[in-house]
Amino acid sequence: MKTSEHGGYIYTDKIKYDFSANLNPLGMPSGVKEALRGAVDAFENYPDPFCGRLLSALSEYEDFPEEKIVCGNGAADLIYRLAEAVKPVKAVVAAPCFGEYEKALSQCGAVTKRYFLSEKNDFLLDDGILDILDSSTDMLFLCSPNNPTGRIIKKELMRKISEKCLLENIVFVCDECFLPFVQKSREKSVRNFMNERVVVLNAFTKIFSMAGLRLGYALFGSEEIAERVRRTGQYWSVSVPAQIAGEAALKEKGFVEKTAELVEQERISLESALRSFGFKVCPSEANFILFRCGLPLDCCLLREHIAIRNCANFEGLDERYFRTAVRTREENEIFIMAVRRALGG
Repeated sequence: MKTSEHGGYIYTDKIKYDFSANLNPLGMPSGVKEALRGAVDAFENYPDPFCGRLLSALSEYEDFPEEKIVCGNGAADLIYRLAEAVKPVKAVVAAPCFGEYEKALSQCGAVTKRYFLSEKNDFLLDDGILDILDSSTDMLFLCSPNNPTGRIIKKELMRKISEKCLLENIVFVCDECFLPFVQKSREKSVRNFMNERVVVLNAFTKIFSMAGLRLGYALFGSEEIAERVRRTGQYWSVSVPAQIAGEAALKEKGFVEKTAELVEQERISLESALRSFGFKVCPSEANFILFRCGLPLDCCLLREHIAIRNCANFEGLDERYFRTAVRTREENEIFIMAVRRALGG
């Protein structure tokens, strides 16, 4: 039987409600769908390997130099290309965290040290991370908000990490793919502490619900590192549909802000409901929630065609931990009622 290492695998069970993938509950913007429908004839052509129009639009959207932006086939593609470009001997990751960082580092031969986050501290990254960042470290991967905990790295600690990485010549990759779901997200970004060692990872996948199209991008403090990453990977890494969808998504006025407002309202309600069942809930700041319970909840919910993320394969967690996405009010209520039935209520 095929099993997936990540959420969003809906191809073997008859899933009606997918809470295992952390996508925008509003779905793909209508303007993006219209742009794709109107550009079908262009799909016959090879894509622009330099993503010229998309890069120009991203530069304006992010207020960032075009020559320091690299696009890829989703954020995951860029994770592997970053590891290949830097070729670290020793790297550091947090745990629990997105598993593709360590996998990419392993494939390029790096020895990876894990910095374990404590449940007693609600899995919040603390100053202890600074103690293991020294001149023997070549690369650091962190995620803010962290997947699967939903915690954001505190501003002062982010500043210290950025400065330490510059001092010790460590390439610091901060994955901010879930940050657009947070209100006033720019204030909480590592971009406020950008330097030549910092790389900011982002994607259209989550916030614009474009997981099937695969489109990510990275912002680089160093033009030289950006160029090294640009030279890695396949020549046509971003498809024609993905480039068209990306341009259209960047024109969606107010969509991100509306999403962040909805997510905050629904997350608070969903966290409260999960706590009422007696579950241990990690206080999230993202569009998903990590919680711990004492029964195989994922299996129970599959009987009702609802998928959640079993977190047993995250380093530092086990089969008692689950992650659920924050969806619309209607979907969240369906999920909560299904959990109540699973508990015998």
